[in-house]
Amino acid sequence: MRLHHVQVACPRGAEEAARRFYAAGLGMTEVPKPPELARRGGCWFRAYGAAGEVAAEIHVGVEEPFAPARKAHPALVLDAVPDLEDAAARLAAAGFEVDWTERHTFSGHERFHTFDGAGNRVEVLAPERDVRPVP
Repeated sequence: MRLHHVQVACPRGAEEAARRFYAAGLGMTEVPKPPELARRGGCWFRAYGAAGEVAAEIHVGVEEPFAPARKAHPALVLDAVPDLEDAAARLAAAGFEVDWTERHTFSGHERFHTFDGAGNRVEVLAPERDVRPVP
């Protein structure tokens, strides 16, 4: 079994805030929604691995009425702590809150929590040791 994607919700019209968070802040790539789903609104994002494989996919869907997920959340894993710190800096520069208070509370990893453009909680973590492939 594999996980295909995680869906988070946003209110109607919040796609630009999602793009700022997931694409500009986290460095994910926006991918087109299938035409039959595009009319519903929302947007989809992917992260790719070193070999070009899909490593993570987030679907942002319009939900009415909307309530942000404040506890339930996707957790995205980066390869190394410097990548984690870079992502945190990009998010903070884009105006998103980055909370490091639980940075060292998950054994073997460093992490931060943040909230996307619709207020949904997102965890971003990296192993304490670099797992990037050696060229």
